[in-house]
Amino acid sequence: MHKPNRALGLAKAPDGSSAAAIAMSRPIQPVTLLRPHAAARAACFFVEKFPGKSLYAVKANPSPDLLRILWGAGVTHYDVASLGEVRLVAETLPQATLCFMHPVKAEEAIEEAYFTHGVKTFSLDTLEELDKIMRATRGATDLSLLVRIRVSSDHSKLSLASKFGAEPGELTRLLFAARQAADAMGICFHVGSQAMSPAAYTEALSRVRDAIVGAAVTVDIVDVGGGFPSWYPGMEPPALENYFDVISNAYEALPISYSAELWCEPGRALCAEYASVLVRVEKRRGAELYINDGAYGALFDAAHIGWRYPVRLARDRPSDARDIEFSFYGPTCDDLDYMAGPFDLPADVQPGDYIEVGMLGAYGCAMRTGFNGFGVGNPVIVDDEPMATLYGAAEPARRSKVVTL
Repeated sequence: MHKPNRALGLAKAPDGSSAAAIAMSRPIQPVTLLRPHAAARAACFFVEKFPGKSLYAVKANPSPDLLRILWGAGVTHYDVASLGEVRLVAETLPQATLCFMHPVKAEEAIEEAYFTHGVKTFSLDTLEELDKIMRATRGATDLSLLVRIRVSSDHSKLSLASKFGAEPGELTRLLFAARQAADAMGICFHVGSQAMSPAAYTEALSRVRDAIVGAAVTVDIVDVGGGFPSWYPGMEPPALENYFDVISNAYEALPISYSAELWCEPGRALCAEYASVLVRVEKRRGAELYINDGAYGALFDAAHIGWRYPVRLARDRPSDARDIEFSFYGPTCDDLDYMAGPFDLPADVQPGDYIEVGMLGAYGCAMRTGFNGFGVGNPVIVDDEPMATLYGAAEPARRSKVVTL
């Protein structure tokens, strides 16, 4: 396994290995706390237990350091959705296999991906996109083409059911055309982000079965996409093994070749536990805390879709105060820079205190902007456990509202 604290070019936490240790240095800017061991553990879990091949969905967190950690833990295939991601992964991991899984791509992006970076796997959901892929690759005969079908997001916290997916009336013709053009042909789908029930995959794979029977085509790849959940307050999912079991059972019942491959595209599940953010309270107004990160930083989802993250005070002394529900304002001058929460913290939190906001390795780090001139300090590696985990470590710290030295 990859040795996570070596050769990443990142600072190690001084005089300790937790948010409380960092807080003692009184940082002015938010500090991203990285836990390479947590990302490596999640990757090993998928590599060893998912009954097929796991592709990391790069959009969840495109950090080159994280990409190297996942590679070291055995993840060799990467789901890229743009030419920028293609170039990033190709430069960071030259031996990695890249799969261009965005169903709508620029023709120039397809051309560079294929001829310059050796990308041979592409997704599509229309005949027009199939024609575009064939033109851009000049009629290549070594392509893996995956037709994306539309499935329900009813079991997931964030829907991905409306933007992509072949229309039912075109699906049979599209599958047949892709079969004629492809060296390997597959079907893919996405049940939505943070799927809270394994039934999401059972129902989606039932649609895959109907599509295969309706088109009477040979399928070489079934890609169940992402959606695998992480733990957040109010969103405590079943064990990931339950998801793997129902996927395996439904896959085995499909009318496909014995040599077909099963894929998945975890993003959040591989990187959520990788990072948290340490923020400082600049002001308190009743149950509202003004902090130095927010909607235009790592807390985009907390502001715009009401996502709740685990939080705890990072102090050098314990608190005996009862928990109350707080909301946050971020540092910018914008009223939209507001996170309703609720975020449960001890009632005695005051300006100058530091708060660790957990489970921000997925999308939090990736969504940062420099709006209004606010930034973030250099990331720091810590050795303690993330605030919650689905990967079998010691009891997570999610019940603790204060972490101390």
